[in-house]
Amino acid sequence: MTRLNLVLLLGVILSAMYLVQVQYQSRRLYAEIEKAQGESRRLEIEHERLEAEKRAQATPLRVERMAKDQLQMRQATPAITQYVTTAAAPRKAQP
Repeated sequence: MTRLNLVLLLGVILSAMYLVQVQYQSRRLYAEIEKAQGESRRLEIEHERLEAEKRAQATPLRVERMAKDQLQMRQATPAITQYVTTAAAPRKAQP
């Protein structure tokens, strides 16, 4: 009878230790999930901010202003437009 009690006591102690270990791992994994979700939210916010910044940088007025100021470009007018023509290739005689 005492052997059975010792075996049962040992089983209860081992299962209690296993339960404590599983709860610890569960809490650690839950904390990692919370951390990953927070990082995901931060990255989503950063992505939205960068998308808005990209849209703001690509407005036609800003592009035109930069072309004039930094690249010294100007509007094409008929007075400064040069047309290029190519000489027509000689045609072969049809048989």
